[in-house]
Amino acid sequence: MPSPPGGFEVPLWRALTVFRLASLAYVCALAVRDADRYTHPYAVGALILLMIAWTGATAVGYARPAWRSWPLLLADLGVVVAIVLATPWVVGRTALTHGVPTLGVAWMAGPVLAWAVSGGRRRGTVAALLVAGADLATRERIGQSSFTGVILMLLAGVVVGHVARLAASAEERLQRAVELEAATRERERLARGIHDSVLQVLALVQRRGADLPGEAGELARLAGEQEAALRALIAGTSPDAGTSPAAGSLPAGGEAVDLRTLLGRYASAAVALSAPATPVPLPRRVAGELAAATGAALDNVGRHAGGRAWVLIEDEGATVTVSIRDEGPGIPDGRLDEAAAQGRLGVTQSIRGRVADVGGTVRIVSAPEAGTEIELSVPRSPR
Repeated sequence: MPSPPGGFEVPLWRALTVFRLASLAYVCALAVRDADRYTHPYAVGALILLMIAWTGATAVGYARPAWRSWPLLLADLGVVVAIVLATPWVVGRTALTHGVPTLGVAWMAGPVLAWAVSGGRRRGTVAALLVAGADLATRERIGQSSFTGVILMLLAGVVVGHVARLAASAEERLQRAVELEAATRERERLARGIHDSVLQVLALVQRRGADLPGEAGELARLAGEQEAALRALIAGTSPDAGTSPAAGSLPAGGEAVDLRTLLGRYASAAVALSAPATPVPLPRRVAGELAAATGAALDNVGRHAGGRAWVLIEDEGATVTVSIRDEGPGIPDGRLDEAAAQGRLGVTQSIRGRVADVGGTVRIVSAPEAGTEIELSVPRSPR
């Protein structure tokens, strides 16, 4: 089961709530001990009540992922800074000079940790500097002990922020691993069904027609090629180099290949190929998908349009376009949607799907009794 968004960060938010409650209890204990030394003890009591209420509000707010955003984070920082700045007035300069701790003590580190968990090291450092600056502003004399508190707060912001980012990164990796496992299981399930039906039929056609002459023998050969390509697809490997491009046989890779060579395999008495005089280099994956889509389009021409087909390669610099045109009866309006609804996904998957996978586009222009033109455009580099 995939972990919920922010699942690895939940323990950190809970730990923050525990820290704020514990530090609040410490503040209350100090307030009881030093009550007779405060300049305005009733004001101190009012601020402690505010701290209790705000601790409860942040515990509820940070428990909800949708609320862990800037409004609550800024309000948290603002409340804590305001309480820290009020310390000289409610506690009194004299009491502070004689060693009475500031009102916030460890509790004022709450927003620093909240910012660190929500945004990482940088956000935690910013919050630590703001709170530490407010704390230093309340002191008449700044000594080594004052800077020790600042350094500890900075370290807390950096360390907790780093741990929070590691947790987020680990969660992303786990999510990808779960998705990959699910995809692998789905492939295995489909492979079992395909092996029990499609592959067996293709193998039977190949065996029965291998020795037959003419078109029957050619059909058997094509069935064998398609069986090999389908087995390779199920296994997650590349089929042999001799497999037809229409089967998606070209291995993935970054090296460039000449598109003219791949599409040249389709040239025949029924298919006229027009290409530039110079090479049309494309990354192997892009060229392979474009060639496979072209093969699927020509297959549709042979089955539905008959007659001749014309293939034109245009190198436009940033993009390469392949146009396939025929003089068949055309595609009636709504026929492609109807075919997709019936599970016949030749155009949707074999053509549009392949071209879309490499960031390209497909344009189909057809009219009754006026033939069909399919225009496949892909970028020079895969997206």
